Amino acid sequence: MALRITSPDFSEGEVIPKRFTCDAQDVSPKLEWKEPPANTQSIALIMDDPDAPGGTWTHWVLYDLPASTRELPEGVAKQEQLASGARQGRNDFGKIGYGGPCPPPGKPHRYFFKLYALDTKLSLKSGATKAELERAMNSHILAQAQLIGIYGR
Repeated sequence: MALRITSPDFSEGEVIPKRFTCDAQDVSPKLEWKEPPANTQSIALIMDDPDAPGGTWTHWVLYDLPASTRELPEGVAKQEQLASGARQGRNDFGKIGYGGPCPPPGKPHRYFFKLYALDTKLSLKSGATKAELERAMNSHILAQAQLIGIYGR
């Protein structure tokens, strides 16, 4: 069975509820996934918006989730290291952790939640950027999945 990421808060291609955006509480949605490949050593997640006016905008960078993790709760703390040992990077708002959808007025944007099963635990410090995480993951991705939500103002 292929790796798959879902959320009880919105389905593929549907609108991300306002509470997960900068227009409300700006908390991360609950995310769930099924069995990653057997030799997975860690899980990583990138959330980004390819429709941003200046190019792809990074909203969330999370890595070194234990391989046994199967979900992220709603409202993941915006801190460098989580109780599980997972680390969070810096988003394009210049902050650690989740930064919700905050598009300019106009056409709704697409938000990609990309989940990666990795064959190693990464040796990145907290606060890494999306580019640093992508470089570290290079040649270590066993499986990946994505969930796309939309949001507009």
